[in-house]
Amino acid sequence: MKTIWFLPLVFLYFGLFSFGYCKNVSARPAVVNVGALFTLDSTIGRVAKIAIEEAVKDVNSNSSILHGTKLNITMQSSNCSGFIGMVEALRFMETDIVAIIGPQCSTVAHIVSYVSNELQVPLLSFGVTDPTLSSLQYPFFVRTTQSDSFQMTAVAEMVSYYGWKAVSVIFVDNEYGRNGVSALNDKLAERRCRISYKSGIPPESGVNTGYVMDLLVKVALMESRVIVLHVSPSLGFQVFSVAKYLGMMGNGYVWIATDWLAYMLDSASLPSDTLESMQGVLVLRQHIPESDRKKNFLSRWKNLTGGSLGMNSYGLYAYDSVWLLAHAIESFFNQGGKISFSNDSRLKTMEGGNLHLGAMSIFDDGMLLLGNILQSNLVGLTGPLKFNSDRSLIHAAYDIINVIGTGFRMIGYWSNYSGLSKEPPETLYAQPFNRSSTIQHLHSVIWPGETLSKPRGWVFPNNGKLLKIGVPNRASYREFVSKVRGSDMFQGFCIDVFTAAVNLLPYAVPYQFVAFGDGHKNPSYTQLVDSITTGVFDAVVGDITIVTNRTKIVDFSQPYAASGLVVVVPFRKLNTGAWAFLRPFSPLMWTVTACFFVVVGIVVWILEHRINDEFRGPPKRQVITILWFSLSTLFFAHIAIFVILAEENTVSTLGRLVLIIWLFVVLIINSSYTASLTSILTVQQLYSPINGIESLRKSDDPIGYQEGSFAEYYLSQELNISKSRLVALRTPEDYAKALKDGPGKGGVAAVVDERPYVELFLSSQCSFRIVGQEFTKSGWGFVSI
Repeated sequence: MKTIWFLPLVFLYFGLFSFGYCKNVSARPAVVNVGALFTLDSTIGRVAKIAIEEAVKDVNSNSSILHGTKLNITMQSSNCSGFIGMVEALRFMETDIVAIIGPQCSTVAHIVSYVSNELQVPLLSFGVTDPTLSSLQYPFFVRTTQSDSFQMTAVAEMVSYYGWKAVSVIFVDNEYGRNGVSALNDKLAERRCRISYKSGIPPESGVNTGYVMDLLVKVALMESRVIVLHVSPSLGFQVFSVAKYLGMMGNGYVWIATDWLAYMLDSASLPSDTLESMQGVLVLRQHIPESDRKKNFLSRWKNLTGGSLGMNSYGLYAYDSVWLLAHAIESFFNQGGKISFSNDSRLKTMEGGNLHLGAMSIFDDGMLLLGNILQSNLVGLTGPLKFNSDRSLIHAAYDIINVIGTGFRMIGYWSNYSGLSKEPPETLYAQPFNRSSTIQHLHSVIWPGETLSKPRGWVFPNNGKLLKIGVPNRASYREFVSKVRGSDMFQGFCIDVFTAAVNLLPYAVPYQFVAFGDGHKNPSYTQLVDSITTGVFDAVVGDITIVTNRTKIVDFSQPYAASGLVVVVPFRKLNTGAWAFLRPFSPLMWTVTACFFVVVGIVVWILEHRINDEFRGPPKRQVITILWFSLSTLFFAHIAIFVILAEENTVSTLGRLVLIIWLFVVLIINSSYTASLTSILTVQQLYSPINGIESLRKSDDPIGYQEGSFAEYYLSQELNISKSRLVALRTPEDYAKALKDGPGKGGVAAVVDERPYVELFLSSQCSFRIVGQEFTKSGWGFVSI
């Protein structure tokens, strides 16, 4: 009978297990143990604790998921301590948990992730934003919130949008702060911006006010007035309070706080003095799309807390993390996963003492559960819960808010899809991808100091290295550049152009002017330019001409003034007199014209005298006829052709043809003479034997040039004019005296100088003028190495 009863039991045992194996369905446990590790007494922790408890209740009461299996959450506090976090994680591993929700702090996450990797227990962190927690190094770490890589991209795009080029950063000196700032530096560099100064604050509580004040004084001495604050809430409020005391929350300053301030504004009612200290601050907050589920949960939350604790984005992500894990466990069971653990042989060899390392075991199907977590595709309170290829939640987005009065106002949004916008990101996902800067817009901001005008973002720093800028200390033409006597200041046209250009720059350029030359004579501009290459000056500002030999050793700015060498000569007035009627034509022209008159008369006589009686007679009469005929065409050219044709003074066809051509020539000569004579009689005539650089070059007369100018080099080296002919002149008075004296009295025949100087010289000297064209084309520019 025992055998009879035993056989059916054996058959039933093997039949049932065979049936279960074929269906690939494992027996579901009644309870699945899950750990939760975060700082329970923090603002995020208090919200997350309630949110996780409510999520567990909702999952366990929902019959459509887990099908009878219940989630059991055990919570432990890490106090953001890496050591305590590691201890609590090891304690979890003794209880056969399948996953840990948390941790909240980056420091704890880095340490606990090593334990998680070894024992294959997934971590679902709703609060760690450190961008260096990569899936390659920590494969079992899953971030269920947004990474600071996206947040720092949003900050960098805001900086670029407002046209700032540099920022100062104050950060908490731990993994969260340092790695966030490193990400910000990379994102700013992509947009040709930079961190000009950064300073860390120790993460320990109780940082004294004196330390913060010293830090902010250093920040105030820097050029950037755009300050990014990436700290913990307690440190952040302390920084704002001291900044308010130091006057750093007024006009000209820009403060950008990361999302630490946003969740504090959402979770608690801040004291009025705290809000007063942060007026005008821009804040980033993780964007949570509006939905009916979110509204219902917030209403339920208000009933749970009685309005004493507000919900923040991290609380919503904590709630969704529980649901994401529940769906992953459901898929895990559906795929035949079993909750089983095995001992780690490496830990067995370390047994001894009171550590009980052997109690910790490896989750055998941890990789399967991790895969189901990463393949999740559901919609939670925070929006779509789906991971991309780098294990980040899709549709990363942030609200940009402006702290005003006792609250804040929304000025726009940022998302990794559409960039900056005034519209919520979820309304733009269906539109074509477009990151053009022309569509990046935000609402107006009320900046610190209660102003709507965008701050410049920089000032001249008080402790920065000053650029040494050489300036020629001229003795002449001081209107262009000169040193103010009795001071270290400079003035003039060139200085005005330089300062105007510097004021247009979107960043500070600290500099000091250093005089080059003694002021008694013009310095050598070649030596001034060479002093940059030797390190005497960082740059040179002044009336520096851009010439080829200089461009080979230094760099020039774009020309800010046109220039070129011209020739200045003295002139004398040509007075009109009794013989003024001869001046329209030169002697050669008069001779050639007279010869043509005689020749034309002879040609016409040859063609006419055989057939025309008027061209016959005694030789004396024929000569008179020839001369009279030719000269008459000069005075009656405009009517002579009609008279001649009418009276038939010329009979032959060839004669008439020659006469018609000659009459046109005479008409042109007559018109030219009349115009020239009119000009001579009505316009003052000036005369100089020098017509330009070529006539000056061919002569042997001395040539003046401005002392220190490149004109000496150009005349001697480029035009091969002997240096013995070149005379250095210092002042405009020297120009005038040398030109008036002329070569005969030890002066010069002409002065060669740049057009700006010459025009200034001629504005007060009426006895000289420019002859010829500019024979060089150049300009003035600023010089640097």
